[in-house]
Amino acid sequence: MQEIAPGIETIDTLLGGWEEVTAVYLVRGGEAAAVVDTGARTSAPALRAALAETGVGPDDLRWIVLTHVHLDHCGATGILAHAFPRAQVVVHRRGARHLIDPARLLAGSAAVYRERWSLYGGLDRTGPERVEAVEDGHRVDLGGGRWLRMVETPGHARHHMSVVDEVTGTVFAGDALGVRFPRAGLYPALPPPDVDPAAGDRSLAALAALAPALLCLAHFGPVDDPAAAIAEARRQLALCAESAAGAADRDAVARALEQRLPFAASVGDEAAVARWRRLGWGEATIDGLLAWGAAAAG
Repeated sequence: MQEIAPGIETIDTLLGGWEEVTAVYLVRGGEAAAVVDTGARTSAPALRAALAETGVGPDDLRWIVLTHVHLDHCGATGILAHAFPRAQVVVHRRGARHLIDPARLLAGSAAVYRERWSLYGGLDRTGPERVEAVEDGHRVDLGGGRWLRMVETPGHARHHMSVVDEVTGTVFAGDALGVRFPRAGLYPALPPPDVDPAAGDRSLAALAALAPALLCLAHFGPVDDPAAAIAEARRQLALCAESAAGAADRDAVARALEQRLPFAASVGDEAAVARWRRLGWGEATIDGLLAWGAAAAG
């Protein structure tokens, strides 16, 4: 764990046993603690151990705040809700039903992850009384004058929200910008089924308008220069849209994207490139753009 701002710590969920792939953020207020995202179901033991190590007991965690309901972000929610019985789950209104009845989400996720399904491990249901389906602007009270504000940021998914810590000006951006592993460059994360580059650009403009003092990605950690990172994400997203527009098939999308936004050169670090390929997230981005391009054309 690492403190990155007053009352905010990064927890590495050790997805797949790898360090610095997926982060959860612990935020402590005057009366309550919250986690932003949970990581995958397979990461639940690592997350629970980290919370215990930092002194968060079964009655201390009051909020589980989700940026969206992809399994690398929400998969441990059911387990965490059971382990912390006072915690309420805060999620976009479109994502709430998938936590209560995960069957449809799990089927769709299996189609996306394919042979990598075991890396994530599914999702246990959460009782409806524990789930708060929220809108843009909803605020979560941590006590002592500390509030988290939800900001609707679709693009990566229709149910994506970023989270603003109003005390420090920290923004937890989930996957709104894409993925930037440590020592590597930013690259878009646009998996199916409902990516939307136009909505994503509007979301990034909204994040830029917030002028974050600190900007934190789920994959992985704070960025050095929030304004520059958002500007680069917008540039990359525009190139993604150009690559998918009018493409006849998956190979055409892949060729156009590699021409406009070369993968290895953009990511830069060899170890990060290898990690992307093990995870299959670059392949998912091509699939997501193909689906978006076909929908836009039809």
